[in-house]
Amino acid sequence: MKIGAQRVRCPVPGARCPVGTTRCAVPGHVSPRSANWAPATGHHATRSLRAGSLLLALVVCISSAVAQPTIASDLCSRDSTRTLNPSASLYCMDLVSVPDFPLVSGIAELGYARSPFGVALTAEGHHLYDVALTLRGLPDPKTLGDFSVYVAWVTTPLLEPMTKLGVVRNGRTPLATVGLNKFLILVTAEASAEVKSRSGRLVIRGMSPSNLMQPVDVSDLPPGMARTPAARPHEHGGGGWSMPPMHPAVSTMIPGLEMLRPDVAPFLPGSGTAVSSLPLAVPRRVVPLKNGDTLALEAGLVQRTLAGRTFAMYGFNGQYPGPLVRISQGATIVVNFTNRLDMPTAVHWHGVRLDNRFDGVPHVTQELVKPGGTFQYVVRFPDAGIYWYHPHHREDIQQDMGLYGNLLVRPNRSDYYSPVNREEVLILDDILIGENGPVPYGSEAVSHALMGRFGNVFMINGEPRYRLNVKRGEVVRFFLTNASNARPYNLSFGVPMKIVASDLGKFQREEWVESVVIAPAERYVVEARFDKAGTAALTNRVQAIDHNAGSFFAETDTLGRILVTGAEASPDHSAAFQRLRRNADVTADIDRYSRHFDKPVDRELILSLRTKDLPFGLVQTLRLDTGYVNPVEWSGTMPMMDWLSTGRQIEWILRDPSTGQENMAIEWSFRRGDVIKMRLANDRHTLHAMHHPIHIHGQRFLVLARNGVRNDNLVWKDTMLLPAGSTADILVEMSNPGRWMLHCHIAEHIEAGMHSVFEVR
Repeated sequence: MKIGAQRVRCPVPGARCPVGTTRCAVPGHVSPRSANWAPATGHHATRSLRAGSLLLALVVCISSAVAQPTIASDLCSRDSTRTLNPSASLYCMDLVSVPDFPLVSGIAELGYARSPFGVALTAEGHHLYDVALTLRGLPDPKTLGDFSVYVAWVTTPLLEPMTKLGVVRNGRTPLATVGLNKFLILVTAEASAEVKSRSGRLVIRGMSPSNLMQPVDVSDLPPGMARTPAARPHEHGGGGWSMPPMHPAVSTMIPGLEMLRPDVAPFLPGSGTAVSSLPLAVPRRVVPLKNGDTLALEAGLVQRTLAGRTFAMYGFNGQYPGPLVRISQGATIVVNFTNRLDMPTAVHWHGVRLDNRFDGVPHVTQELVKPGGTFQYVVRFPDAGIYWYHPHHREDIQQDMGLYGNLLVRPNRSDYYSPVNREEVLILDDILIGENGPVPYGSEAVSHALMGRFGNVFMINGEPRYRLNVKRGEVVRFFLTNASNARPYNLSFGVPMKIVASDLGKFQREEWVESVVIAPAERYVVEARFDKAGTAALTNRVQAIDHNAGSFFAETDTLGRILVTGAEASPDHSAAFQRLRRNADVTADIDRYSRHFDKPVDRELILSLRTKDLPFGLVQTLRLDTGYVNPVEWSGTMPMMDWLSTGRQIEWILRDPSTGQENMAIEWSFRRGDVIKMRLANDRHTLHAMHHPIHIHGQRFLVLARNGVRNDNLVWKDTMLLPAGSTADILVEMSNPGRWMLHCHIAEHIEAGMHSVFEVR
């Protein structure tokens, strides 16, 4: 663990407490905020809010009197104009010297903090960055007065608290991990390396990219923008549309947007059918199957009551979610599917490396199953782990309306996992409900096409109030799946927890984690021990953005509660839980591909956005908000702006930069046995850059590096989170012949074009 320039021994190897967190991932360990973040006394304590504002203004102001030398650094030295590199505007900070030192220059790298997830977060939802400073032109500190070293500090825009990062010098110096929403970095000359508080002479300073996020000034918007010619096609003024509910913490609406409506007709399931005539949805049932068994699976309309409203939804076999299928690794089953919906559909077996003709992709592996039609799937399960099934046609509607279920594939080895007292399979979802029920979906084209559809009612296994009773000391293995259309989660139980496995199997080694970051379609397996009697809360904690105010705010949603009784668990698995296993079998499998890790990139993809005919006021509002893009959108705080955009105006793009081909025009062909290194780059310079959970059908891959930082704990994946402005290098094993999809798993993004097909011969 690294705090500033000091290394502190942590109880568990590899665990660390980043600057800005409130607790460590290791139970009982003291975090830097509680230990070192008390406001300093003396010189620092006398600084006022006015001084903080003045310093922030100084940071923003870059002197043009003297040209500063160009600085090279690991992350920021690359040609930032190339889209295939991480975005300098998100992950680099220009450091600006004070007027007395015009020849001093510097850059702060906001490097990817190593994490088993697609992005590193604290339990409270703060983004984590490994900070390194590259400086040039620093004079001998002794020439400035009674000083011997230069020290870097991190603080908030209010200058409180002020935390020491470490001693710096000319050249590149790796420092600490920082976890703050908005922050400043200062470099001062100090009397010694042991100083605890800043009192020396300020030399150079900079502000995090998030400081560029400022309140939207409505005076910059043209008057009457809702009635401009570009907006008139959107003024349906009814026709079944009702405005989505506003976020409770962001009540201010941009003037004029309330006059607009999506430019498509609204759709809800069961139109023309009396809801009372539909069967009541029932909780999911566990269906144990053996090799050669047959499952009858029917998609149909059901009746549900959520948030006090009763309405029509979809369900597999009348259940919400669909049946939980338990099957052994290596088994094959037959699924006889019947479509009783009011629209065509197909079933995709997500993450399962099955035969291509049963992958469930309309117009690629099969034709759509029309209402009343049937299709027979043969599904084989070569890999242990947690998988799921869902439609691959109008996912924005069908999946969101309840068509999904889990597949738990038991490993052949009894010692594959550590011993636990019980296992729980949790599938996460959210749904957007307004005054009269679900907010309608776009009929001719997808609505919510920009950011995806964020819900306002959370569910676990189809229920808004998840409950679990356990005994004190019980160790529970949780199999987690994110079935939400767009929402990523940052989950914690408030108890010790370790990460065990992901999409297609175990990690090379288990790690302690304080929260689990899970993007749409991802799966993670974690183990938690409930060692104290009482109630533990399963929470989603993120830092949401009020775009109107230009500020962050903490958002905590309690998704469920675990009641821990006083009775002691038996048997006692605490000793096994405390061990972090190293999985030699996983490492041996992955080592077969290690010769490919450092080879040149074989294929590249740029993830971008194209827009047309958006309402003028909406475009202007988005442009006023482009000073900063959060690497991941954690909350639906822009419901009106998101709701208005449809697939007629929004096209999400996968682009091959070598050919210029996009989406379904991309022609990639491989041979079975090829091992392909891909670089994915998420273009930050769009009207509204977004994170993208990228899913590859039929194959498995390793995430080798993120933003150039090598991954040192690998796991086989089929879906990975790519934050805005970031890059990832992945290694894909092309082992399964056929024509396969590669796409974003935000349901609205795939429906708005973000998908392609590649062939394995």
